[in-house]
Amino acid sequence: MASTYERAGADDVICFAGAEEALYLAMQVLLGPGDHAVVITPGYQAAETVPLSLCEVTGVPLAPGSGWALDLDAVEAAIRPETRVVSVNFPNNPTGALIPAARPRPPGRDVRERGIHLFSDEVYRGLELDPARTLPQAADLSPTALSLNVTSKSLGLPGLRIGWIACRDRELRSRLERAKHYTTICNSAPSEVLARVAIKARDRILERNRGIIAANLPRFEAFFAEFGDLFEWRVPDGGCVAFPRYLGRDGVEAFCHRGWVERAGVLLLPASIYRSQLTDTPADRFRIGVGRADPEPALNAFAAYLKGL
Repeated sequence: MASTYERAGADDVICFAGAEEALYLAMQVLLGPGDHAVVITPGYQAAETVPLSLCEVTGVPLAPGSGWALDLDAVEAAIRPETRVVSVNFPNNPTGALIPAARPRPPGRDVRERGIHLFSDEVYRGLELDPARTLPQAADLSPTALSLNVTSKSLGLPGLRIGWIACRDRELRSRLERAKHYTTICNSAPSEVLARVAIKARDRILERNRGIIAANLPRFEAFFAEFGDLFEWRVPDGGCVAFPRYLGRDGVEAFCHRGWVERAGVLLLPASIYRSQLTDTPADRFRIGVGRADPEPALNAFAAYLKGL
C-alpha cells in the first residue's frame, strides 16, 4: 500500500475493515464537542453524518451548473477558528467530478498551520477519464493530511473488505490504531493476503477497469442521447459513477422506484440517497454505474421500458 504513495512509508499506513471503519474512526479521533468540520456535498451518507454526530459541520456544495465545480473560496469562507477537519471526496461520489490538480487543497494559509486536518477520500482514484487530471494524494501533500482508500472501488474487489488510511503524523496514527482496538482489532488475514496480491497487480487491474469504463461510456452517451427529452447527461471526470438529471414530470423518486426497479428491473439510486442536511442538493438526479462489464442487458431493459411508456 505504501508503494502507491510518493512520500508515505509502510509505518504511515493503517489497515481497516473497509473504508467505512476507517472514516468512522478517523472522525472519532479528530472531532469532538466544540470542534467544527467542513464537508463537501453531495456525497455518500457517512461522509456527512459521522461528523454531524460529533460536532458542528458546514457543507460546501459542488455546483451542478458549472460541471460540479468546487468553489474554493466557499471552502475558505466556511473555515472557523475551531475547524479541525476539511473533508473532500475526489473523484466525487456520486457526481464523478474532479478539481484542478493545481489546487487540491483549500485556499489560503496552509491548513496544517491552522490545526486543520485534510481528510481526503481517494477511493475512486486511478479511474480518471483523463489520467493527466489525477490529483495528488493528500498524504503526499501534507504530513497531517489523511488519505482514505480501499480495495472495493477502483480495484473492484469489495468482498475483501480491506481499506486503509495513509498519514505521516505519527501521533495521529497512534490514536487511530488505539481506536481500532475497540472495533475490529485486526483484519481478516485471508483478505489481507488477497489484498496484497491485488495491490501488487494494481496497475494491471486499473488498466483493465479503465478499459471497461472507456468502452462503456459511448454506450451510455448513445443511450442518453436517444432519450434526450428525458435526461441530461454529463460524462464523469473520474470514477465509475455518474449523476444524470431526470427531466420527467413524475420526478426522479417515482421514476426510480416505480419505473426502473419494479418494471424494468434496473436499480438506480435516486437523489434522496444523496440528500444533505447541510446544503441544498439537486432533487432531480440519480446515480448510475458505468463500470460494470457488459451493461447492454441493463440498458436494453431500460430502453424497452422507456419506449413502452
